[in-house]
Amino acid sequence: MIANRALLAALLLMAIGGASRAQVTPPHSQLVIVVDGLRPDYVTPEVMPRLSRLGERGIVFRAHHAVFPTVTRVNGSSFVTGAYPEAHGLLGNVIYSPKTDPRQPLDTGDRANLESVERAEGRLLTAPTLSEILAPSGKTLLAVSSGSSGSAYLLNHTVATGAIIHYDFVKPPSLLGRVTAALGPVPPHATPNDAQNEYAIDAYLKFGLGELHPDVTFMWLNDPDGTAHANGIGSEITTKSLRLVDAGIGRIEDTLRDRGLLDRVNIIVTSDHGFSTHTRELRLAALVDRFAKSMPDGSKDIVVAEGAIYLRSGPDPDRVSAIVTALQARPEVGAIFTRPRTSGSAQGSVPGTLSFDIVRWNHPRSGDILVSSNWSAEPNDAGFPGKTSDGNVAGHGSSSPYDIHNPLIAAGPDFLTHAVSEVPTGNVDIAPTVMYLLGLAPPSTMAGRIISEGLRNGPPIASVSVERTTETVRTPDGSYELTAHLSKAAGHTYLDYTDVRRGASHP
Repeated sequence: MIANRALLAALLLMAIGGASRAQVTPPHSQLVIVVDGLRPDYVTPEVMPRLSRLGERGIVFRAHHAVFPTVTRVNGSSFVTGAYPEAHGLLGNVIYSPKTDPRQPLDTGDRANLESVERAEGRLLTAPTLSEILAPSGKTLLAVSSGSSGSAYLLNHTVATGAIIHYDFVKPPSLLGRVTAALGPVPPHATPNDAQNEYAIDAYLKFGLGELHPDVTFMWLNDPDGTAHANGIGSEITTKSLRLVDAGIGRIEDTLRDRGLLDRVNIIVTSDHGFSTHTRELRLAALVDRFAKSMPDGSKDIVVAEGAIYLRSGPDPDRVSAIVTALQARPEVGAIFTRPRTSGSAQGSVPGTLSFDIVRWNHPRSGDILVSSNWSAEPNDAGFPGKTSDGNVAGHGSSSPYDIHNPLIAAGPDFLTHAVSEVPTGNVDIAPTVMYLLGLAPPSTMAGRIISEGLRNGPPIASVSVERTTETVRTPDGSYELTAHLSKAAGHTYLDYTDVRRGASHP
Protein backbone atom coordinates (compact mmCIF):
# COMPACT_ATOMS: atom_id res chain seq x y z
CA MET A 1 0.00 0.00 0.00
CA ILE A 2 2.76 2.47 0.96
CA ALA A 3 4.65 1.70 -2.23
CA ASN A 4 1.55 2.35 -4.34
CA ARG A 5 0.91 5.69 -2.58
CA ALA A 6 4.53 6.73 -3.03
CA LEU A 7 4.39 5.86 -6.74
CA LEU A 8 1.22 7.92 -7.14
CA ALA A 9 2.88 10.83 -5.33
CA ALA A 10 5.85 10.65 -7.70
CA LEU A 11 3.55 10.57 -10.74
CA LEU A 12 1.65 13.58 -9.42
CA LEU A 13 4.92 15.46 -8.95
CA MET A 14 5.83 14.74 -12.56
CA ALA A 15 2.49 16.15 -13.66
CA ILE A 16 3.17 19.47 -11.94
CA GLY A 17 6.79 19.76 -12.98
CA GLY A 18 8.58 18.54 -9.89
CA ALA A 19 9.70 15.09 -11.04
CA SER A 20 13.40 15.90 -10.98
CA ARG A 21 13.20 16.52 -7.23
CA ALA A 22 10.65 13.81 -6.36
CA GLN A 23 11.36 11.76 -3.27
CA VAL A 24 9.50 8.56 -2.45
CA THR A 25 8.06 9.01 1.05
CA PRO A 26 4.85 7.93 2.74
CA PRO A 27 2.27 10.69 3.22
CA HIS A 28 2.23 12.79 6.35
CA SER A 29 -0.86 13.90 8.25
CA GLN A 30 -2.40 17.28 7.55
CA LEU A 31 -3.61 19.80 10.15
CA VAL A 32 -5.58 22.73 8.71
CA ILE A 33 -6.17 25.44 11.33
CA VAL A 34 -8.84 27.97 10.33
CA VAL A 35 -8.58 31.08 12.52
CA ASP A 36 -11.96 32.69 11.95
CA GLY A 37 -11.72 36.29 10.72
CA LEU A 38 -7.91 36.50 10.77
CA ARG A 39 -6.58 39.40 8.68
CA PRO A 40 -3.03 39.16 7.27
CA ASP A 41 -1.99 42.32 9.13
CA TYR A 42 -2.98 40.79 12.48
CA VAL A 43 -0.04 38.41 12.18
CA THR A 44 2.86 40.37 13.68
CA PRO A 45 5.70 39.30 15.99
CA GLU A 46 4.28 41.58 18.68
CA VAL A 47 0.71 40.25 18.70
CA MET A 48 1.07 36.74 17.25
CA PRO A 49 4.70 35.66 17.81
CA ARG A 50 4.10 31.91 17.51
CA LEU A 51 2.24 32.15 14.19
CA SER A 52 4.87 34.59 12.93
CA ARG A 53 7.62 32.10 13.80
CA LEU A 54 5.66 29.29 12.19
CA GLY A 55 5.69 31.33 8.99
CA GLU A 56 9.40 31.99 9.33
CA ARG A 57 10.21 28.29 9.53
CA GLY A 58 7.79 27.49 6.73
CA ILE A 59 6.22 29.59 3.96
CA VAL A 60 3.97 32.65 3.94
CA PHE A 61 1.63 33.09 0.98
CA ARG A 62 1.00 36.81 0.60
CA ALA A 63 -1.63 36.70 -2.15
CA HIS A 64 -4.22 34.41 -0.62
CA HIS A 65 -7.95 34.74 -1.32
CA ALA A 66 -11.19 33.90 0.40
CA VAL A 67 -14.16 32.81 -1.70
CA PHE A 68 -16.87 35.41 -2.34
CA PRO A 69 -19.27 35.95 -0.64
CA THR A 70 -16.63 36.30 2.05
CA VAL A 71 -18.59 34.66 4.84
CA THR A 72 -17.86 31.71 7.09
CA ARG A 73 -20.08 28.90 5.84
CA VAL A 74 -19.42 29.63 2.15
CA ASN A 75 -15.70 29.34 2.75
CA GLY A 76 -16.07 26.40 5.11
CA SER A 77 -17.83 24.53 2.32
CA SER A 78 -15.10 25.53 -0.14
CA PHE A 79 -12.39 24.31 2.26
CA VAL A 80 -13.76 20.77 2.26
CA THR A 81 -14.96 20.53 -1.34
CA GLY A 82 -12.21 22.44 -3.16
CA ALA A 83 -15.07 24.06 -5.06
CA TYR A 84 -16.79 27.42 -5.40
CA PRO A 85 -20.46 28.09 -4.50
CA GLU A 86 -21.36 27.42 -8.14
CA ALA A 87 -20.64 23.74 -7.40
CA HIS A 88 -21.11 23.17 -3.67
CA GLY A 89 -24.34 25.20 -3.46
CA LEU A 90 -23.90 26.76 0.01
CA LEU A 91 -24.41 30.36 -1.05
CA GLY A 92 -24.23 32.43 2.14
CA ASN A 93 -24.21 32.54 5.91
CA VAL A 94 -27.92 33.15 5.40
CA ILE A 95 -29.55 31.19 2.59
CA TYR A 96 -32.94 30.82 0.97
CA SER A 97 -34.29 27.31 0.40
CA PRO A 98 -37.91 27.48 -0.75
CA LYS A 99 -38.31 23.72 -0.31
CA THR A 100 -37.33 24.14 3.34
CA ASP A 101 -39.11 27.42 4.12
CA PRO A 102 -40.73 29.34 1.24
CA ARG A 103 -41.28 32.53 3.23
CA GLN A 104 -37.99 33.38 4.91
CA PRO A 105 -34.23 32.80 4.80
CA LEU A 106 -32.33 30.44 7.10
CA ASP A 107 -29.28 31.02 9.27
CA THR A 108 -26.67 28.38 8.35
CA GLY A 109 -24.92 28.90 11.69
CA ASP A 110 -27.57 26.63 13.20
CA ARG A 111 -26.94 22.94 12.44
CA ALA A 112 -30.68 22.23 12.72
CA ASN A 113 -31.35 24.55 9.77
CA LEU A 114 -28.75 22.76 7.66
CA GLU A 115 -30.27 19.40 8.52
CA SER A 116 -33.66 20.79 7.48
CA VAL A 117 -32.24 21.81 4.10
CA GLU A 118 -30.68 18.37 3.77
CA ARG A 119 -34.03 16.68 4.38
CA ALA A 120 -35.96 19.02 2.08
CA GLU A 121 -33.53 19.08 -0.84
CA GLY A 122 -31.99 15.65 -0.54
CA ARG A 123 -28.42 16.94 -0.38
CA LEU A 124 -26.86 19.78 1.56
CA LEU A 125 -23.67 20.32 -0.42
CA THR A 126 -23.91 19.55 -4.12
CA ALA A 127 -20.20 18.79 -4.45
CA PRO A 128 -18.45 15.88 -2.70
CA THR A 129 -16.53 16.67 0.48
CA LEU A 130 -13.05 15.58 1.46
CA SER A 131 -14.52 13.08 3.90
CA GLU A 132 -16.55 11.47 1.12
CA ILE A 133 -13.64 11.55 -1.30
CA LEU A 134 -11.18 10.08 1.19
CA ALA A 135 -13.47 7.24 2.30
CA PRO A 136 -12.64 4.75 -0.51
CA SER A 137 -8.91 5.10 0.24
CA GLY A 138 -9.44 4.31 3.91
CA LYS A 139 -8.26 7.74 5.04
CA THR A 140 -10.07 9.74 7.69
CA LEU A 141 -11.01 13.36 8.38
CA LEU A 142 -11.57 14.85 11.82
CA ALA A 143 -13.31 18.20 12.30
CA VAL A 144 -12.87 20.00 15.64
CA SER A 145 -14.47 23.39 16.09
CA SER A 146 -15.28 26.18 18.52
CA GLY A 147 -17.34 27.97 15.89
CA SER A 148 -21.08 27.70 15.30
CA SER A 149 -22.72 24.29 15.11
CA GLY A 150 -23.48 24.96 11.45
CA SER A 151 -19.89 25.74 10.47
CA ALA A 152 -18.68 22.62 12.31
CA TYR A 153 -21.32 20.47 10.63
CA LEU A 154 -20.32 21.60 7.13
CA LEU A 155 -16.74 20.42 7.63
CA ASN A 156 -17.85 16.76 7.66
CA HIS A 157 -21.63 16.69 7.53
CA THR A 158 -22.01 13.19 6.10
CA VAL A 159 -19.29 11.79 8.38
CA ALA A 160 -18.31 9.46 5.57
CA THR A 161 -15.06 9.05 7.53
CA GLY A 162 -13.75 10.26 10.86
CA ALA A 163 -15.74 12.48 13.16
CA ILE A 164 -16.89 15.92 14.24
CA ILE A 165 -16.12 17.10 17.77
CA HIS A 166 -17.93 20.30 18.69
CA TYR A 167 -18.92 21.75 22.04
CA ASP A 168 -22.60 21.28 21.12
CA PHE A 169 -22.53 17.84 19.44
CA VAL A 170 -20.37 14.89 18.45
CA LYS A 171 -20.72 12.78 15.31
CA PRO A 172 -20.94 9.87 15.17
CA PRO A 173 -22.86 9.84 18.47
CA SER A 174 -21.13 6.61 19.49
CA LEU A 175 -18.01 8.68 20.23
CA LEU A 176 -19.72 10.99 22.72
CA GLY A 177 -18.88 9.04 25.84
CA ARG A 178 -15.21 8.69 24.96
CA VAL A 179 -14.96 12.34 23.96
CA THR A 180 -16.52 13.43 27.26
CA ALA A 181 -14.14 11.20 29.18
CA ALA A 182 -11.13 12.58 27.31
CA LEU A 183 -12.09 16.26 27.32
CA GLY A 184 -14.32 16.74 30.35
CA PRO A 185 -17.25 19.17 30.54
CA VAL A 186 -17.79 21.73 27.79
CA PRO A 187 -16.78 25.24 28.92
CA PRO A 188 -19.25 28.12 28.48
CA HIS A 189 -18.91 30.64 25.68
CA ALA A 190 -17.05 33.82 26.59
CA THR A 191 -15.47 36.86 24.97
CA PRO A 192 -12.74 36.17 23.99
CA ASN A 193 -13.84 32.58 23.45
CA ASP A 194 -10.57 31.11 24.71
CA ALA A 195 -11.98 28.21 26.74
CA GLN A 196 -13.96 26.80 23.80
CA ASN A 197 -11.00 27.38 21.48
CA GLU A 198 -8.85 25.38 23.90
CA TYR A 199 -11.53 22.68 24.00
CA ALA A 200 -11.26 22.33 20.21
CA ILE A 201 -7.46 22.20 20.44
CA ASP A 202 -7.68 19.53 23.15
CA ALA A 203 -10.05 17.53 20.95
CA TYR A 204 -7.23 17.22 18.43
CA LEU A 205 -4.30 16.81 20.82
CA LYS A 206 -5.91 14.53 23.42
CA PHE A 207 -8.55 12.63 21.48
CA GLY A 208 -7.62 13.00 17.82
CA LEU A 209 -3.97 12.04 18.22
CA GLY A 210 -4.73 9.71 21.10
CA GLU A 211 -7.42 7.57 19.47
CA LEU A 212 -8.52 8.61 15.99
CA HIS A 213 -5.17 9.44 14.35
CA PRO A 214 -6.87 11.24 11.42
CA ASP A 215 -5.09 11.74 8.11
CA VAL A 216 -6.65 15.21 7.87
CA THR A 217 -7.87 17.48 10.64
CA PHE A 218 -9.78 20.71 10.15
CA MET A 219 -9.55 22.77 13.32
CA TRP A 220 -11.83 25.82 13.46
CA LEU A 221 -11.06 28.48 16.09
CA ASN A 222 -13.82 31.00 16.74
CA ASP A 223 -11.65 34.05 17.48
CA PRO A 224 -10.86 36.76 16.52
CA ASP A 225 -14.12 36.77 14.52
CA GLY A 226 -16.43 36.33 17.48
CA THR A 227 -14.73 39.07 19.48
CA ALA A 228 -14.12 41.54 16.64
CA HIS A 229 -17.74 41.52 15.40
CA ALA A 230 -18.89 43.20 18.59
CA ASN A 231 -15.75 45.05 19.68
CA GLY A 232 -14.09 46.14 16.45
CA ILE A 233 -10.78 45.69 14.70
CA GLY A 234 -7.81 46.79 16.79
CA SER A 235 -9.72 47.04 20.06
CA GLU A 236 -7.94 45.90 23.21
CA ILE A 237 -10.15 42.86 23.65
CA THR A 238 -9.82 41.83 19.99
CA THR A 239 -6.05 42.06 20.31
CA LYS A 240 -6.30 39.92 23.45
CA SER A 241 -8.24 37.31 21.49
CA LEU A 242 -5.46 37.21 18.89
CA ARG A 243 -2.81 36.68 21.57
CA LEU A 244 -4.83 33.82 23.06
CA VAL A 245 -5.33 32.12 19.70
CA ASP A 246 -1.62 32.52 19.00
CA ALA A 247 -0.78 30.85 22.30
CA GLY A 248 -3.08 27.98 21.34
CA ILE A 249 -1.27 27.52 18.03
CA GLY A 250 1.99 27.53 19.96
CA ARG A 251 0.63 24.83 22.29
CA ILE A 252 -0.23 22.66 19.29
CA GLU A 253 3.25 23.05 17.86
CA ASP A 254 4.93 22.40 21.23
CA THR A 255 2.86 19.27 21.87
CA LEU A 256 3.64 17.85 18.43
CA ARG A 257 7.33 18.54 19.05
CA ASP A 258 7.24 16.93 22.50
CA ARG A 259 5.61 13.83 21.05
CA GLY A 260 8.14 13.59 18.23
CA LEU A 261 5.46 14.31 15.62
CA LEU A 262 6.44 17.75 14.35
CA ASP A 263 8.26 16.34 11.34
CA ARG A 264 5.25 14.13 10.52
CA VAL A 265 2.53 16.81 10.43
CA ASN A 266 2.00 19.59 7.89
CA ILE A 267 0.46 22.58 9.69
CA ILE A 268 -1.58 24.88 7.42
CA VAL A 269 -2.97 28.04 9.02
CA THR A 270 -5.48 30.21 7.20
CA SER A 271 -8.79 32.00 7.77
CA ASP A 272 -12.21 31.88 6.21
CA HIS A 273 -12.15 35.59 5.27
CA GLY A 274 -10.68 38.95 6.14
CA PHE A 275 -12.41 41.66 8.16
CA SER A 276 -13.52 45.28 7.79
CA THR A 277 -14.81 48.09 9.96
CA HIS A 278 -18.48 48.84 9.25
CA THR A 279 -20.08 52.22 8.68
CA ARG A 280 -23.67 50.91 9.11
CA GLU A 281 -25.14 52.57 6.03
CA LEU A 282 -26.44 49.68 3.92
CA ARG A 283 -29.93 48.33 4.63
CA LEU A 284 -30.54 46.13 1.61
CA ALA A 285 -33.90 44.68 2.63
CA ALA A 286 -35.32 48.16 3.17
CA LEU A 287 -34.02 49.32 -0.23
CA VAL A 288 -35.79 46.55 -2.14
CA ASP A 289 -38.96 46.34 -0.06
CA ARG A 290 -40.86 48.81 -2.27
CA PHE A 291 -40.46 46.44 -5.23
CA ALA A 292 -42.14 43.52 -3.45
CA LYS A 293 -45.54 42.16 -4.40
CA SER A 294 -47.94 40.06 -2.37
CA MET A 295 -48.11 36.30 -2.70
CA PRO A 296 -51.48 34.49 -2.45
CA ASP A 297 -50.83 33.82 1.25
CA GLY A 298 -50.24 37.53 1.90
CA SER A 299 -46.47 37.25 2.32
CA LYS A 300 -44.07 39.34 0.25
CA ASP A 301 -42.57 37.80 -2.87
CA ILE A 302 -39.04 39.17 -2.28
CA VAL A 303 -36.69 37.41 0.11
CA VAL A 304 -33.35 38.97 1.00
CA ALA A 305 -30.78 36.48 2.27
CA GLU A 306 -27.72 38.53 3.21
CA GLY A 307 -26.69 40.06 -0.13
CA ALA A 308 -28.84 37.76 -2.25
CA ILE A 309 -32.23 38.90 -3.55
CA TYR A 310 -34.83 36.29 -4.57
CA LEU A 311 -38.09 36.90 -6.44
CA ARG A 312 -40.34 34.10 -5.21
CA SER A 313 -43.10 34.66 -7.77
CA GLY A 314 -40.95 33.63 -10.72
CA PRO A 315 -38.78 35.25 -13.41
CA ASP A 316 -39.42 38.96 -13.79
CA PRO A 317 -36.63 40.60 -15.83
CA ASP A 318 -38.23 44.04 -15.75
CA ARG A 319 -38.47 44.06 -11.97
CA VAL A 320 -34.91 42.73 -11.61
CA SER A 321 -33.74 45.55 -13.85
CA ALA A 322 -35.70 48.13 -11.85
CA ILE A 323 -34.23 46.89 -8.56
CA VAL A 324 -30.71 46.96 -9.98
CA THR A 325 -31.17 50.47 -11.32
CA ALA A 326 -32.33 51.69 -7.92
CA LEU A 327 -29.37 50.03 -6.18
CA GLN A 328 -26.86 51.43 -8.65
CA ALA A 329 -27.91 54.92 -7.58
CA ARG A 330 -27.19 54.25 -3.90
CA PRO A 331 -23.63 55.13 -2.78
CA GLU A 332 -23.64 52.54 0.01
CA VAL A 333 -24.13 49.77 -2.58
CA GLY A 334 -20.98 48.35 -4.14
CA ALA A 335 -20.75 45.56 -6.69
CA ILE A 336 -23.94 44.11 -8.15
CA PHE A 337 -24.11 40.73 -9.87
CA THR A 338 -26.86 39.11 -11.95
CA ARG A 339 -27.19 35.96 -14.02
CA PRO A 340 -24.76 35.92 -16.96
CA ARG A 341 -25.86 37.55 -20.19
CA THR A 342 -24.50 34.47 -21.95
CA SER A 343 -22.89 31.38 -20.45
CA GLY A 344 -19.44 32.18 -19.11
CA SER A 345 -19.82 35.91 -19.79
CA ALA A 346 -18.37 38.49 -17.40
CA GLN A 347 -21.39 40.69 -18.07
CA GLY A 348 -24.60 40.22 -16.15
CA SER A 349 -28.08 40.19 -17.64
CA VAL A 350 -28.70 43.77 -16.46
CA PRO A 351 -26.48 46.55 -17.89
CA GLY A 352 -23.80 47.63 -15.44
CA THR A 353 -23.73 44.34 -13.52
CA LEU A 354 -21.11 41.62 -13.49
CA SER A 355 -22.27 38.06 -13.91
CA PHE A 356 -22.57 35.36 -11.29
CA ASP A 357 -20.01 33.43 -13.33
CA ILE A 358 -17.22 35.87 -12.60
CA VAL A 359 -17.59 35.21 -8.85
CA ARG A 360 -18.40 31.50 -9.31
CA TRP A 361 -21.85 31.86 -7.69
CA ASN A 362 -24.02 30.60 -10.57
CA HIS A 363 -25.90 27.68 -9.01
CA PRO A 364 -29.52 26.45 -9.33
CA ARG A 365 -30.01 27.77 -5.77
CA SER A 366 -28.78 31.27 -6.69
CA GLY A 367 -31.02 34.29 -6.33
CA ASP A 368 -31.86 36.87 -8.98
CA ILE A 369 -29.41 39.54 -7.75
CA LEU A 370 -26.29 39.40 -5.58
CA VAL A 371 -25.16 42.61 -3.86
CA SER A 372 -21.96 43.60 -2.06
CA SER A 373 -21.64 46.58 0.23
CA ASN A 374 -19.41 49.43 -0.92
CA TRP A 375 -15.95 49.84 0.59
CA SER A 376 -13.07 52.26 1.09
CA ALA A 377 -9.46 51.99 2.22
CA GLU A 378 -10.07 54.50 5.02
CA PRO A 379 -8.49 53.41 8.34
CA ASN A 380 -10.49 52.98 11.52
CA ASP A 381 -9.64 54.64 14.83
CA ALA A 382 -7.06 51.95 15.57
CA GLY A 383 -5.30 52.55 12.24
CA PHE A 384 -6.50 49.41 10.43
CA PRO A 385 -7.53 50.20 6.82
CA GLY A 386 -10.70 48.95 5.22
CA LYS A 387 -14.28 50.05 5.78
CA THR A 388 -17.49 48.73 4.28
CA SER A 389 -21.02 50.08 4.44
CA ASP A 390 -22.43 47.03 6.20
CA GLY A 391 -24.56 47.40 9.28
CA ASN A 392 -22.59 46.18 12.31
CA VAL A 393 -19.48 47.27 14.24
CA ALA A 394 -17.15 45.17 12.11
CA GLY A 395 -17.41 42.13 9.89
CA HIS A 396 -17.03 40.69 6.42
CA GLY A 397 -18.93 39.44 3.39
CA SER A 398 -18.10 42.05 0.76
CA SER A 399 -15.90 42.02 -2.35
CA SER A 400 -13.55 44.50 -0.69
CA PRO A 401 -9.86 43.51 -0.78
CA TYR A 402 -9.87 43.67 3.03
CA ASP A 403 -12.57 40.98 3.18
CA ILE A 404 -11.22 38.87 0.31
CA HIS A 405 -7.52 38.79 1.21
CA ASN A 406 -6.74 36.50 4.12
CA PRO A 407 -3.58 34.80 5.38
CA LEU A 408 -2.11 31.43 4.43
CA ILE A 409 0.90 30.14 6.34
CA ALA A 410 2.24 26.58 6.17
CA ALA A 411 5.07 24.68 7.78
CA GLY A 412 5.93 21.02 7.90
CA PRO A 413 7.86 18.23 6.24
CA ASP A 414 6.38 18.84 2.78
CA PHE A 415 6.49 22.67 2.65
CA LEU A 416 9.30 25.03 1.76
CA THR A 417 11.23 26.58 4.60
CA HIS A 418 12.05 30.27 5.13
CA ALA A 419 10.02 31.19 2.04
CA VAL A 420 7.56 33.82 0.90
CA SER A 421 5.29 33.55 -2.14
CA GLU A 422 3.44 36.28 -4.01
CA VAL A 423 1.71 33.74 -6.29
CA PRO A 424 -2.09 33.88 -5.91
CA THR A 425 -3.71 31.11 -3.90
CA GLY A 426 -7.20 30.60 -2.54
CA ASN A 427 -9.24 28.76 0.06
CA VAL A 428 -10.43 26.43 -2.73
CA ASP A 429 -6.82 25.28 -3.14
CA ILE A 430 -6.57 23.79 0.36
CA ALA A 431 -8.48 20.56 -0.37
CA PRO A 432 -6.63 19.60 -3.58
CA THR A 433 -3.30 20.40 -1.93
CA VAL A 434 -4.18 18.24 1.07
CA MET A 435 -5.17 15.39 -1.24
CA TYR A 436 -1.91 15.65 -3.13
CA LEU A 437 0.06 15.60 0.12
CA LEU A 438 -1.77 12.36 0.99
CA GLY A 439 -0.68 10.83 -2.31
CA LEU A 440 -4.11 11.09 -3.89
CA ALA A 441 -5.18 12.74 -7.13
CA PRO A 442 -7.78 15.53 -6.63
CA PRO A 443 -11.07 14.74 -8.40
CA SER A 444 -12.47 16.81 -11.24
CA THR A 445 -15.10 18.26 -8.87
CA MET A 446 -12.38 20.38 -7.25
CA ALA A 447 -11.92 23.75 -8.95
CA GLY A 448 -8.91 24.62 -6.79
CA ARG A 449 -5.32 23.79 -7.64
CA ILE A 450 -2.43 22.05 -5.94
CA ILE A 451 -0.24 24.78 -4.45
CA SER A 452 2.80 23.01 -5.86
CA GLU A 453 5.16 26.00 -5.77
CA GLY A 454 4.93 26.03 -1.98
CA LEU A 455 6.15 22.46 -1.65
CA ARG A 456 9.72 21.25 -1.27
CA ASN A 457 9.42 19.02 -4.34
CA GLY A 458 7.43 21.51 -6.39
CA PRO A 459 8.45 23.96 -9.10
CA PRO A 460 10.28 27.16 -8.10
CA ILE A 461 8.00 29.96 -6.98
CA ALA A 462 9.55 32.27 -9.59
CA SER A 463 8.57 29.85 -12.37
CA VAL A 464 4.83 30.45 -11.82
CA SER A 465 3.69 33.35 -13.98
CA VAL A 466 1.05 35.70 -12.61
CA GLU A 467 -1.28 37.83 -14.72
CA ARG A 468 -3.47 40.70 -13.51
CA THR A 469 -6.61 41.45 -15.48
CA THR A 470 -9.84 43.42 -15.11
CA GLU A 471 -13.42 43.13 -16.29
CA THR A 472 -15.43 46.37 -16.42
CA VAL A 473 -19.13 46.94 -16.98
CA ARG A 474 -21.10 50.19 -16.88
CA THR A 475 -24.61 51.49 -17.27
CA PRO A 476 -25.54 52.98 -20.67
CA ASP A 477 -25.46 56.50 -19.23
CA GLY A 478 -22.11 55.96 -17.51
CA SER A 479 -23.45 56.80 -14.05
CA TYR A 480 -22.30 53.49 -12.56
CA GLU A 481 -19.12 51.64 -13.50
CA LEU A 482 -18.13 48.34 -11.89
CA THR A 483 -14.74 46.65 -12.24
CA ALA A 484 -13.61 43.21 -11.11
CA HIS A 485 -9.86 42.95 -10.49
CA LEU A 486 -8.56 39.43 -11.10
CA SER A 487 -5.33 37.47 -10.67
CA LYS A 488 -4.41 34.45 -12.75
CA ALA A 489 -1.84 31.80 -11.86
CA ALA A 490 -1.28 28.22 -13.02
CA GLY A 491 -4.45 28.31 -15.12
CA HIS A 492 -6.65 29.48 -12.23
CA THR A 493 -8.34 32.84 -11.74
CA TYR A 494 -8.91 34.57 -8.39
CA LEU A 495 -11.10 37.57 -7.60
CA ASP A 496 -8.89 40.20 -5.93
CA TYR A 497 -11.63 42.77 -5.35
CA THR A 498 -14.22 44.93 -7.09
CA ASP A 499 -14.54 48.67 -7.20
CA VAL A 500 -17.32 51.03 -8.22
CA ARG A 501 -17.19 54.47 -9.77
CA ARG A 502 -20.20 56.71 -9.89
CA GLY A 503 -20.55 59.88 -11.91
CA ALA A 504 -23.04 62.19 -13.55
CA SER A 505 -25.16 60.48 -16.17
CA HIS A 506 -24.95 61.55 -19.77
CA PRO A 507 -27.69 63.87 -21.03
